[in-house]
Amino acid sequence: MEFGALLLLTLLGLSFGEPGFVQRDYMNTLEWLRAKVEFINNLEDKLKIFDGWQSDVYALEARLNATVDELTRQKAEVDRLNKENQDMGMRLNATEEEIDKLKQSSAKDAPQIAFSACLSNSGEIYSGPSTDKTLVFKRIFSNTGGYDQSTGVFTAPVNGLYYFTFSTYGYNTHIAGAILMKNGVRQISTFDYTSDDSSDIGSNSAVLQLAAGDKVHMELWDNGRVYDNWNGHTTFSGFLVFPV
Repeated sequence: MEFGALLLLTLLGLSFGEPGFVQRDYMNTLEWLRAKVEFINNLEDKLKIFDGWQSDVYALEARLNATVDELTRQKAEVDRLNKENQDMGMRLNATEEEIDKLKQSSAKDAPQIAFSACLSNSGEIYSGPSTDKTLVFKRIFSNTGGYDQSTGVFTAPVNGLYYFTFSTYGYNTHIAGAILMKNGVRQISTFDYTSDDSSDIGSNSAVLQLAAGDKVHMELWDNGRVYDNWNGHTTFSGFLVFPV
């Protein structure tokens, strides 16, 4: 609106000039005005482009700020997880140390029960046939508790699972072998009839659950005989696997 008024006043002013100059000044002014209008239009186009760029910059800045906020949040989460991992590592180390202490304490506190013996403690010995068929193993290799070398009977000191093993050696003149007895009840055995071969050897083993006070011993078969000497052919051993 202001530009149109200005243009009108300019034209009116020129109309009062000299006729020769009026025509020439009018053409020059019109050309100048056209140039200014084109400049203004170009400037407006550039302003529109600038406004578009500014909008893009604002949008980019917003996305950048959002990215920075997300990275900050993620860093805080990573720091939290690292702290949790450190805490878990410390608790794990403490737990492992406690387990090691418990293992050491259990190993020290657990009953240590084991024995191993053979029949002869000197020279040669034939045991059986006899009325008292209990075998008494007199040569002690080890005995940390439970076995009575005067009676040949093992008495369980504590409730638990016990492992027993034995071997027997005999000649063909009698039944060779022996029976593992628990509280007077047959459990396992070795056995061989009289035969043409000169000697027989056998072995057997078992894991028995015993209560404290239960008794285990070895017994001959009826009319049975076993042999031993310093070489330890006829043996009896046992130990506590673990308490129950």
